[in-house]
Amino acid sequence: MSVTRPVIGLTTQTLHSIDGIPTGLPSSWVMNQRYFLAAAQAGAIPWMIPLLDDDLPTLREIYLRLDGLLIPGGVDMDPRQYGEEIRKECGNLDPARDTVELQLTKWAIEDGKPVLGLCRGLQVINVASGGSLWQDLPSQNPAFAKHDFFPTTGFDRDYLAHEVDLKSGTRLQTLLDEPRVQVNSMHHQGIKNLGRSLVASAVSDDGLIEAVEGEGDAFLVGVQWHPEVFEIAEPHAGHLFGGFIRAACEWADQNGSTRSDVQ
Repeated sequence: MSVTRPVIGLTTQTLHSIDGIPTGLPSSWVMNQRYFLAAAQAGAIPWMIPLLDDDLPTLREIYLRLDGLLIPGGVDMDPRQYGEEIRKECGNLDPARDTVELQLTKWAIEDGKPVLGLCRGLQVINVASGGSLWQDLPSQNPAFAKHDFFPTTGFDRDYLAHEVDLKSGTRLQTLLDEPRVQVNSMHHQGIKNLGRSLVASAVSDDGLIEAVEGEGDAFLVGVQWHPEVFEIAEPHAGHLFGGFIRAACEWADQNGSTRSDVQ
């Protein structure tokens, strides 16, 4: 029987890696609910993944029960993950999240399991593939336009900050069916060196890579913007999430789902 509602794993974030969290709160794993709502509205069963960075056997068992992986936005990646020292402009880090997301992404790439990365998730895909990042766009390359339209500085999360050009014939361009789209923008890091077997599928006017995808047939897509902010009825968000969920259904049908093993 064909899978109609694939199980999509969404990674989490260590609560105290977020600015402004009181130290007295218990240690917790958290994530913005918009990612889960978007996945569910697109037809998936969202599954919250704990940051078991010191228990890879259990993390592997969780991974095996997934039909796809969604990597949300969040705090900065540790530059040491791509061989650089930490600059003073680098923001908060979450080492457990880095470890878990990089491992899950590498497993998924090896297996051809669908992956969708959003904002930080794009950067995780790139680093997992051997690429590197600009730790801070404004200080490292002033030629870049402004990309850090954060809510903490007065911008709405759905503020359309700039346009990106979509590379013709890529999976992303086919899904969105446009040569150029407007996007929101809430990041100060970005792709510096593109990872192995990745294609830059969207670029902003200042030359920054805004989306990547895998060279092969597997669904491996990352975008630097935040489509989860918008309603699934909005075409660009709906087409992106819809394409991801369809790919997860196809993967489950072709590879078999282990969900029946979960008691």
